Amino acid sequence: MPDAAKRPTSKRLSGFPAALGEHSAFGELTASRLDELISAWAGQPVVQTPIKGGLSHRISRVDAEDGTRWLLRVLDPRVAEAALGIPLEQEIANTERAAAAGVGPQVIYRLPGLPVLLLEFLDGVTLDAAAVRDPELIPAIAAACRTLHAGPRFVNDFSIFDKLDRFLELCERHSLKIPGGYLDVLPAVRDLKETLTGHRLPSVPCHNDLLPQNLIAMSRTSVRIVDYQLSGNGDPGFELGDIAAEAEYDPDLTERLARAYFGAPDAGLTARVRLFLTMSNLAWTLWFSVHHGLLKEQAADADFDYEAEAAGKFARALRDLDDPAFGRLVDAIRRR
Repeated sequence: MPDAAKRPTSKRLSGFPAALGEHSAFGELTASRLDELISAWAGQPVVQTPIKGGLSHRISRVDAEDGTRWLLRVLDPRVAEAALGIPLEQEIANTERAAAAGVGPQVIYRLPGLPVLLLEFLDGVTLDAAAVRDPELIPAIAAACRTLHAGPRFVNDFSIFDKLDRFLELCERHSLKIPGGYLDVLPAVRDLKETLTGHRLPSVPCHNDLLPQNLIAMSRTSVRIVDYQLSGNGDPGFELGDIAAEAEYDPDLTERLARAYFGAPDAGLTARVRLFLTMSNLAWTLWFSVHHGLLKEQAADADFDYEAEAAGKFARALRDLDDPAFGRLVDAIRRR
């Protein structure tokens, strides 16, 4: 069976806008128009500075004349329509709840009738993969997750297995290119789903997309979490596995993260995090394939190579699936 769908169809989703102008309100949100709207609310001139690094939505720093600073987040409705994020109203509600938990930025203002948020500007250090791999910072990252997970429940639920199925369906329907050999690992995905959902942990409000750039270090002992595009109530094991996948943790660092989060060494819980690391790479492989195929021309970062990122994640997933330790990890969970 080929790695693209058999049915040649348009890459435009049913009801999916082909051009920005089809979302008229969103299409009118030029930088100058946003400056006008925010200045009118703030009662003073403002200046925007785009922030690179966002892969879907537009983000900018906004500086007011009096020195006040905010983060501007302009949500692109096409992201949710392509299943690359949750519905915008859910994302906004979850952003507010994460702020109430004390880990997300405060929502300062929402432009009336628009998917545009002014958020608290977190004047910290945006982490990179090397920083997330720093053993001394792992306790603060785990503590931020525990704070989020103990906060108000989100308005929606999230399953990485359901997300993978949805991405695969989109790739098949629109003949999107996926890495060679991907369909061959689907039996392993089914085995992972059976193992991990058959021994599930209580659902908690999760971020579900903790790449390093979504972690802001306010100090060596305090980390905040931003960007709730894929948030929802889910398994905390996936939250930790996703951190480990995005920062390319080795088994020792993964065990350290699990121990910091759960409070004590536990072979079964560590195995759970390691298997969810593999699921993260498998599912987000398709996220990048869908983004490359359906939103390439509207990508927030035009220089980012979505196709190469998909290939890299899939290669790491294959490495883990082929590792002799994989079967032992499954057994460790089933013995709990």
